[in-house]
Amino acid sequence: MIDAISLLPEYTHEQIDSRHRLVIATSQRAKHLMQGARPSDHPRYSKATSIALDEMLHQKVEFLTGKDARQAIKEAKRGKDSEMERIAAAAAREDAREIKKELSVYVDDSPKPAEKDGDE
Repeated sequence: MIDAISLLPEYTHEQIDSRHRLVIATSQRAKHLMQGARPSDHPRYSKATSIALDEMLHQKVEFLTGKDARQAIKEAKRGKDSEMERIAAAAAREDAREIKKELSVYVDDSPKPAEKDGDE
């Protein structure tokens, strides 16, 4: 079996240091392709895994490793958490409006005119 890493045009240990990293990066790229990401060029293959492997072997896709990857994961998680908080707050406001609207049928909160003393 041919060693896939040796097929890289400009192979450096900094980018892909093992077959394991190549497999992980390729699988993540294939996942992105299946979720709707566009291939970098006109693909020669039809399956997402084959396209992803071809892109990795020809270094058409960059990926992060080490500290940079950990930092990117933290930033993505923070962004996702803040987005979820924003969605939850919007949903809570909408729920409050709906509850107030439903209760307005049963409870009249409008100010009533002041009653005049009629005992003069």
